[in-house]
Amino acid sequence: MFLTVDAGNLWQAGEQGLLQPLQSTLVNTNVPQKYRADNDLWTGLSLRARTIFYDPAKVAPTDLSTYADLADPKWRGKLCLRTAKKVYNQSLVASMIEHYGEEKTEEIVKGWVANLAAPVFSNDTKMLEAIAAGQCEVGIANSYYYGRILEENPDFPVKIFWPNQGANGTDATGVHVNVSGAGIVKNADNVVGARQLIEWLSSDTAQGEYASGDKEYPVKAGIDESDMLRSWGPFKQDDINVSVFGQRQGEAVKLMDRAGYE
Repeated sequence: MFLTVDAGNLWQAGEQGLLQPLQSTLVNTNVPQKYRADNDLWTGLSLRARTIFYDPAKVAPTDLSTYADLADPKWRGKLCLRTAKKVYNQSLVASMIEHYGEEKTEEIVKGWVANLAAPVFSNDTKMLEAIAAGQCEVGIANSYYYGRILEENPDFPVKIFWPNQGANGTDATGVHVNVSGAGIVKNADNVVGARQLIEWLSSDTAQGEYASGDKEYPVKAGIDESDMLRSWGPFKQDDINVSVFGQRQGEAVKLMDRAGYE
Protein backbone atom coordinates (compact mmCIF):
# COMPACT_ATOMS: atom_id res chain seq x y z
CA MET A 1 0.00 0.00 0.00
CA PHE A 2 0.93 3.62 -0.49
CA LEU A 3 -0.29 5.82 2.36
CA THR A 4 0.38 9.56 2.38
CA VAL A 5 -0.99 13.01 3.13
CA ASP A 6 -2.22 15.53 0.56
CA ALA A 7 -3.99 14.90 -2.72
CA GLY A 8 -1.04 16.44 -4.53
CA ASN A 9 1.21 13.61 -3.34
CA LEU A 10 -1.38 10.99 -4.26
CA TRP A 11 -1.83 12.49 -7.71
CA GLN A 12 1.93 12.54 -8.30
CA ALA A 13 2.18 8.85 -7.37
CA GLY A 14 -0.54 8.06 -9.89
CA GLU A 15 1.10 10.16 -12.61
CA GLN A 16 4.44 8.43 -12.04
CA GLY A 17 2.90 5.02 -12.63
CA LEU A 18 3.39 3.76 -9.08
CA LEU A 19 -0.23 2.71 -8.47
CA GLN A 20 -2.77 0.26 -9.84
CA PRO A 21 -6.58 0.74 -9.88
CA LEU A 22 -8.37 0.09 -6.59
CA GLN A 23 -11.43 -1.48 -8.23
CA SER A 24 -13.52 -1.34 -5.06
CA THR A 25 -17.25 -0.73 -5.16
CA LEU A 26 -17.21 -0.36 -1.37
CA VAL A 27 -14.63 2.46 -1.43
CA ASN A 28 -16.52 4.16 -4.26
CA THR A 29 -19.68 3.98 -2.15
CA ASN A 30 -18.07 5.23 1.06
CA VAL A 31 -15.91 8.03 -0.37
CA PRO A 32 -17.42 10.84 -2.49
CA GLN A 33 -15.94 11.22 -5.96
CA LYS A 34 -14.43 14.63 -5.19
CA TYR A 35 -12.06 12.90 -2.73
CA ARG A 36 -10.98 10.15 -5.16
CA ALA A 37 -8.94 9.93 -8.35
CA ASP A 38 -11.04 9.94 -11.51
CA ASN A 39 -8.94 7.01 -12.78
CA ASP A 40 -9.54 5.03 -9.55
CA LEU A 41 -5.82 4.92 -8.62
CA TRP A 42 -6.23 6.35 -5.11
CA THR A 43 -8.77 7.49 -2.58
CA GLY A 44 -8.93 10.00 0.22
CA LEU A 45 -9.49 8.54 3.69
CA SER A 46 -9.66 11.60 5.95
CA LEU A 47 -10.14 15.34 5.57
CA ARG A 48 -8.07 18.17 6.97
CA ALA A 49 -9.39 21.72 6.75
CA ARG A 50 -6.71 24.34 6.02
CA THR A 51 -8.26 27.37 7.60
CA ILE A 52 -7.63 30.67 9.41
CA PHE A 53 -6.59 31.03 13.06
CA TYR A 54 -6.46 34.23 15.07
CA ASP A 55 -5.62 35.87 18.38
CA PRO A 56 -9.01 36.71 19.97
CA ALA A 57 -7.40 39.38 22.17
CA LYS A 58 -6.50 41.40 19.06
CA VAL A 59 -8.83 40.20 16.30
CA ALA A 60 -12.61 39.83 16.21
CA PRO A 61 -14.26 37.18 14.01
CA THR A 62 -16.01 40.01 12.18
CA ASP A 63 -12.58 41.28 11.09
CA LEU A 64 -12.04 38.07 9.12
CA SER A 65 -13.64 36.86 5.88
CA THR A 66 -11.53 35.06 3.25
CA TYR A 67 -8.05 33.75 2.48
CA ALA A 68 -7.70 36.55 -0.06
CA ASP A 69 -8.55 39.18 2.55
CA LEU A 70 -5.34 38.28 4.41
CA ALA A 71 -3.54 40.06 1.55
CA ASP A 72 -5.22 43.36 2.49
CA PRO A 73 -2.78 45.99 3.86
CA LYS A 74 -4.83 46.09 7.09
CA TRP A 75 -2.96 42.87 8.02
CA ARG A 76 0.51 44.36 7.37
CA GLY A 77 2.90 42.97 9.98
CA LYS A 78 0.19 40.76 11.47
CA LEU A 79 0.21 37.57 9.36
CA CYS A 80 2.12 34.33 9.98
CA LEU A 81 2.43 31.48 7.47
CA ARG A 82 4.06 28.10 7.09
CA THR A 83 6.71 27.77 4.39
CA ALA A 84 5.70 27.50 0.73
CA LYS A 85 7.95 24.45 0.46
CA LYS A 86 5.32 22.28 2.17
CA VAL A 87 2.70 20.64 0.00
CA TYR A 88 -0.24 21.83 2.14
CA ASN A 89 0.29 25.45 1.08
CA GLN A 90 1.04 24.41 -2.49
CA SER A 91 -2.35 22.70 -2.63
CA LEU A 92 -4.10 25.74 -1.16
CA VAL A 93 -2.57 27.98 -3.81
CA ALA A 94 -3.37 25.39 -6.50
CA SER A 95 -7.04 25.56 -5.48
CA MET A 96 -6.94 29.35 -5.68
CA ILE A 97 -5.47 29.18 -9.20
CA GLU A 98 -8.37 26.91 -10.18
CA HIS A 99 -10.91 29.38 -8.77
CA TYR A 100 -9.37 32.76 -9.61
CA GLY A 101 -6.72 32.21 -12.27
CA GLU A 102 -2.99 32.84 -11.98
CA GLU A 103 -2.99 36.63 -12.15
CA LYS A 104 -5.39 37.20 -9.25
CA THR A 105 -3.86 34.40 -7.18
CA GLU A 106 -0.36 35.83 -7.60
CA GLU A 107 -1.63 39.21 -6.46
CA ILE A 108 -3.08 37.57 -3.33
CA VAL A 109 0.09 35.65 -2.53
CA LYS A 110 2.22 38.76 -2.97
CA GLY A 111 -0.09 40.47 -0.49
CA TRP A 112 0.42 37.66 2.00
CA VAL A 113 4.18 38.02 1.71
CA ALA A 114 3.96 41.79 2.20
CA ASN A 115 1.90 41.27 5.37
CA LEU A 116 4.19 38.76 7.10
CA ALA A 117 5.02 39.53 10.70
CA ALA A 118 7.91 37.04 10.77
CA PRO A 119 9.83 34.70 8.47
CA VAL A 120 7.78 31.69 7.39
CA PHE A 121 7.58 28.77 9.83
CA SER A 122 8.70 25.19 9.23
CA ASN A 123 5.40 23.72 10.48
CA ASP A 124 1.85 24.63 11.47
CA THR A 125 2.38 24.00 15.19
CA LYS A 126 5.14 26.61 15.42
CA MET A 127 2.99 29.03 13.45
CA LEU A 128 0.04 28.56 15.82
CA GLU A 129 2.34 28.98 18.82
CA ALA A 130 3.59 32.25 17.32
CA ILE A 131 0.01 33.56 17.27
CA ALA A 132 -0.42 32.50 20.91
CA ALA A 133 2.83 34.27 21.82
CA GLY A 134 1.70 37.54 20.22
CA GLN A 135 4.21 37.39 17.38
CA CYS A 136 1.37 37.72 14.87
CA GLU A 137 -2.41 38.02 14.93
CA VAL A 138 -3.62 35.70 12.15
CA GLY A 139 -2.37 32.68 10.21
CA ILE A 140 -3.33 29.67 8.10
CA ALA A 141 -2.96 26.08 9.34
CA ASN A 142 -4.51 22.62 9.17
CA SER A 143 -7.24 22.16 11.73
CA TYR A 144 -5.90 18.90 13.19
CA TYR A 145 -2.70 20.61 14.41
CA TYR A 146 -4.91 22.97 16.38
CA GLY A 147 -6.91 20.05 17.74
CA ARG A 148 -3.79 18.28 18.96
CA ILE A 149 -2.63 21.45 20.75
CA LEU A 150 -6.04 21.90 22.39
CA GLU A 151 -6.00 18.32 23.61
CA GLU A 152 -2.81 19.10 25.55
CA ASN A 153 -3.76 22.68 26.46
CA PRO A 154 -7.50 23.46 26.41
CA ASP A 155 -6.74 27.10 27.30
CA PHE A 156 -4.54 27.67 24.25
CA PRO A 157 -5.28 31.35 23.40
CA VAL A 158 -5.98 30.96 19.67
CA LYS A 159 -9.34 30.59 17.91
CA ILE A 160 -10.42 28.98 14.64
CA PHE A 161 -12.27 30.76 11.82
CA TRP A 162 -13.96 29.31 8.74
CA PRO A 163 -13.26 31.56 5.71
CA ASN A 164 -14.95 31.93 2.32
CA GLN A 165 -18.43 31.23 3.65
CA GLY A 166 -20.16 33.96 1.66
CA ALA A 167 -20.98 36.12 4.69
CA ASN A 168 -21.80 39.74 3.85
CA GLY A 169 -21.44 39.05 0.14
CA THR A 170 -17.86 37.78 0.36
CA ASP A 171 -16.34 34.85 -1.55
CA ALA A 172 -18.39 31.69 -0.97
CA THR A 173 -16.01 29.10 -2.46
CA GLY A 174 -15.75 27.47 0.98
CA VAL A 175 -12.99 26.24 3.27
CA HIS A 176 -10.05 24.53 1.56
CA VAL A 177 -10.04 20.84 2.49
CA ASN A 178 -7.40 18.28 1.61
CA VAL A 179 -7.10 14.56 2.22
CA SER A 180 -4.85 11.89 3.56
CA GLY A 181 -5.30 8.80 1.44
CA ALA A 182 -4.06 5.55 -0.04
CA GLY A 183 -3.57 3.50 -3.15
CA ILE A 184 -2.25 0.06 -4.06
CA VAL A 185 1.28 0.01 -5.47
CA LYS A 186 1.67 -1.52 -8.91
CA ASN A 187 3.96 -4.35 -7.74
CA ALA A 188 1.98 -5.22 -4.58
CA ASP A 189 2.37 -8.84 -3.41
CA ASN A 190 -1.01 -8.87 -1.67
CA VAL A 191 -3.46 -6.83 -3.72
CA VAL A 192 -6.53 -8.33 -2.08
CA GLY A 193 -5.23 -7.62 1.42
CA ALA A 194 -4.30 -4.05 0.50
CA ARG A 195 -7.74 -3.44 -1.00
CA GLN A 196 -9.45 -4.88 2.07
CA LEU A 197 -7.44 -2.62 4.39
CA ILE A 198 -8.32 0.46 2.35
CA GLU A 199 -11.97 -0.60 2.39
CA TRP A 200 -11.83 -0.96 6.18
CA LEU A 201 -10.23 2.49 6.49
CA SER A 202 -13.25 3.89 4.63
CA SER A 203 -15.70 2.09 6.96
CA ASP A 204 -17.80 3.66 9.71
CA THR A 205 -15.51 2.32 12.45
CA ALA A 206 -12.26 3.65 11.00
CA GLN A 207 -13.82 6.93 9.90
CA GLY A 208 -14.96 7.53 13.46
CA GLU A 209 -11.42 6.89 14.67
CA TYR A 210 -10.05 9.54 12.33
CA ALA A 211 -12.43 12.08 13.86
CA SER A 212 -11.85 11.20 17.50
CA GLY A 213 -8.21 10.13 17.49
CA ASP A 214 -6.49 12.26 14.86
CA LYS A 215 -8.73 15.34 14.93
CA GLU A 216 -9.37 15.02 11.19
CA TYR A 217 -12.76 15.04 9.48
CA PRO A 218 -14.17 11.80 8.03
CA VAL A 219 -14.55 11.56 4.25
CA LYS A 220 -17.63 9.38 4.62
CA ALA A 221 -20.90 11.21 5.17
CA GLY A 222 -22.97 10.55 8.28
CA ILE A 223 -20.08 9.76 10.64
CA ASP A 224 -20.43 11.28 14.09
CA GLU A 225 -17.72 13.89 14.65
CA SER A 226 -15.83 14.19 17.92
CA ASP A 227 -16.93 16.70 20.56
CA MET A 228 -13.93 18.87 19.70
CA LEU A 229 -14.71 19.00 15.99
CA ARG A 230 -18.38 19.74 16.72
CA SER A 231 -17.32 22.61 19.01
CA TRP A 232 -15.69 24.35 16.05
CA GLY A 233 -19.04 24.56 14.30
CA PRO A 234 -20.20 23.61 10.79
CA PHE A 235 -18.69 25.10 7.66
CA LYS A 236 -19.12 25.06 3.90
CA GLN A 237 -16.34 23.12 2.19
CA ASP A 238 -14.78 23.95 -1.14
CA ASP A 239 -16.35 21.41 -3.51
CA ILE A 240 -13.38 21.32 -5.88
CA ASN A 241 -12.12 17.84 -6.81
CA VAL A 242 -8.91 17.36 -4.82
CA SER A 243 -7.12 15.96 -7.89
CA VAL A 244 -6.79 19.59 -9.00
CA PHE A 245 -4.20 20.11 -6.25
CA GLY A 246 -1.87 17.73 -8.06
CA GLN A 247 -2.72 18.91 -11.54
CA ARG A 248 -1.92 22.52 -10.67
CA GLN A 249 0.92 21.86 -8.22
CA GLY A 250 3.65 22.88 -10.67
CA GLU A 251 1.86 26.14 -11.45
CA ALA A 252 1.41 26.82 -7.75
CA VAL A 253 5.08 26.27 -6.91
CA LYS A 254 6.22 28.60 -9.70
CA LEU A 255 3.68 31.26 -8.71
CA MET A 256 4.73 31.19 -5.04
CA ASP A 257 8.36 31.56 -6.10
CA ARG A 258 7.55 34.55 -8.30
CA ALA A 259 5.62 36.13 -5.42
CA GLY A 260 8.56 35.81 -3.05
CA TYR A 261 6.81 33.28 -0.81
CA GLU A 262 9.65 31.17 0.55
